[in-house]
Amino acid sequence: MIYLFLGDDVKNKLFNYEKFIKSIPVSTEIFYINRNSFDPTQTESFYSGASLFSVLSAVVFQNFFEYEETRDFILNKLELMEKSANSFIFLESKLNKSILDAFKKSLPDDRQTAPFVNIFELPKEKKEKFDNFLVANAFEQKNKLNLWIYFREAVDKGVGMEELIGVLFWKIKDMIMKKNFRKFSEFKLKNYTSRLSYLLPQARKESQDAEAVFEKFLLEAF
Repeated sequence: MIYLFLGDDVKNKLFNYEKFIKSIPVSTEIFYINRNSFDPTQTESFYSGASLFSVLSAVVFQNFFEYEETRDFILNKLELMEKSANSFIFLESKLNKSILDAFKKSLPDDRQTAPFVNIFELPKEKKEKFDNFLVANAFEQKNKLNLWIYFREAVDKGVGMEELIGVLFWKIKDMIMKKNFRKFSEFKLKNYTSRLSYLLPQARKESQDAEAVFEKFLLEAF
């Protein structure tokens, strides 16, 4: 059985998600799986049978559709998960139309709305604008935790990768011009500008996910 909590209205989405989690019977064992702990074999065991330690299991996946390697695996297994006695809960920031359609296609008609498919979107006029310089400034300060947090916040608020990369490129060029080499050497900064200039074109050429490519660049920068 599948449940989806989706959208950029983070407050309402998390409120309803947490309310749902609390409603799960205490006899059900809950597993939380992220990208780093993802194991295809373990996931297959969840939809093919009950847990060894409890009658039923509930498996929570967060932002699994953001990354190609996990997205494709999950999309191919949705129908099996839907038929399973165990519950599979997906907490996502955003899904493009084709992925959402594929997700709904795995569900019967009477399970394509709440409480099974829950979409929480902010009204357009209430969408909060993100300050892209938060990402650039965290990079300048070499603060890896803040860099990742601000990047994920920008993604959740719908900021495009072209916009984020453009601001970061400008920031690094500014650091070079001002000879700001306290955190990075001039050589590294020039290398970063070179990589950023072809990051998106190369991703498109190789049919890679732009968001995943840029996130990898940020996490590996220092």
